[in-house]
Amino acid sequence: MKKHNQEIRDLIYVHLNQTEQYVISYGIEFEEFADAFSGSLNHLLLLKHRFDDSELNMHTLLQYAPSDKIKKLVNDGVHGYGNFCWIDFIEEEDLNQLSGQEIAELLYLGHLKHHLKPPFYNKLGNRFVYLAHDDGWFNKTYYRSFKDLFTLLSSAIASKMGHLKQEKTMLGIKKKRTYPDVNKEILLSLTPFMKEGICISIKDALHQRGKVEIPIWVIGDYANMDDMYDEYSQLNKKQCHAKMVFDKKTKEWKLFLD
Repeated sequence: MKKHNQEIRDLIYVHLNQTEQYVISYGIEFEEFADAFSGSLNHLLLLKHRFDDSELNMHTLLQYAPSDKIKKLVNDGVHGYGNFCWIDFIEEEDLNQLSGQEIAELLYLGHLKHHLKPPFYNKLGNRFVYLAHDDGWFNKTYYRSFKDLFTLLSSAIASKMGHLKQEKTMLGIKKKRTYPDVNKEILLSLTPFMKEGICISIKDALHQRGKVEIPIWVIGDYANMDDMYDEYSQLNKKQCHAKMVFDKKTKEWKLFLD
């Protein structure tokens, strides 16, 4: 497997399967996910993990991370777990109501990263199912509401821009530049492209005096991220299909379709 450690931070791949309510992605890590939903993530039932500070639910015999340990989980380096899979839930008592069939469905989700039936359980009230291999390399995330997808992208793109383009103060100390979150309306208008599979390339952003242009390519449907990256390496030499543009003066984001 190829390792593109820097690219995991500055290239985002998104393929949206609206019918089955999941997204395949590359480049967005659990830390960015948790940051986007800071304060609103519930407890996480851990289907695949190596988190030592988890707690055990005796009914399912599965471990979970209480909401107050999510920050510790973020800092645990989940990328190194290999497989990292979870489903959120509201109260531990809700786990105790799960049937044998439902527990079997959850085990199947964690093992094969696919659902036997739509993985949204009224007993758990879950918003997400998060199924990752080498977190940030291959992520498959189910969303009860795709509003949450646009919240994630809005936050993650702005965060990546700030980390990658740092300014120096008069003393030569690097200072992180902050960008406002991308307008969700812009991301919503990219939905038809996301259904085909897109790359949003922070690494190829063109920084000019008054604006920053982030190119977007329609790239196709990939489950193998080596293949996706090879295709991106060919496409990024060609004209992009769209651009997200940040106006430095007005501090606003706009979208231009080419």
